[in-house]
Amino acid sequence: MLGSLTYYRRLLNENIFNPTTSLVPLARPEGAILPNEADAYGKLPTVGHAIAGLMAGATVSFVAAPVEHIKARLQVQYAADKSKRLYSGPIDCARKIYKSHGIPGIFHGLGATLLFRSFFFFWWGSYDIFTRLLSQHTALSTPAINFWAGGLSAQVFWITSYPSDVVKQRIMTDPLGRDRQFASWGDAARAVWRENGVRGYWRLV
Repeated sequence: MLGSLTYYRRLLNENIFNPTTSLVPLARPEGAILPNEADAYGKLPTVGHAIAGLMAGATVSFVAAPVEHIKARLQVQYAADKSKRLYSGPIDCARKIYKSHGIPGIFHGLGATLLFRSFFFFWWGSYDIFTRLLSQHTALSTPAINFWAGGLSAQVFWITSYPSDVVKQRIMTDPLGRDRQFASWGDAARAVWRENGVRGYWRLV
């Protein structure tokens, strides 16, 4: 996530918000020392950090979706007797899903994961805001600012994204094949509403 986030931040800063073309006309005497590249570009604005977060969330979804899908399947195996469980572990779960439903089965819930992780927009956007505010209005050290900005922005992320995570969990634990209950994200969201109303989107799963 952080690797792709850093890449997208730089990509947006150099090509959208502070294009590299703005550096071309800068004339300098032969042999003059160039400023550091980071200093040559303007700072990425908060919306840039937010967009980079959204893009990083989409990128990591293709890795996270299969892992979260398998984890969700294992979490709803409630039989105390392990011999009565459908899956003996993550590898066995992945193997059986692939055997019955192929790659689409492994990536079941990818759309819901993409939607859930689109809320990285709020995570990394708010992280930049908190970092700026703490830097300007406190005497905290850089590690302390990173700590508090990270914790506060994570709260923003979960407050905004939690309902979509609940729906994602329902989709990922939905039976595959003919027994499937939810044909779309909207079907799962409506099921949560019918069962528990608005509180259903905030219940622990």
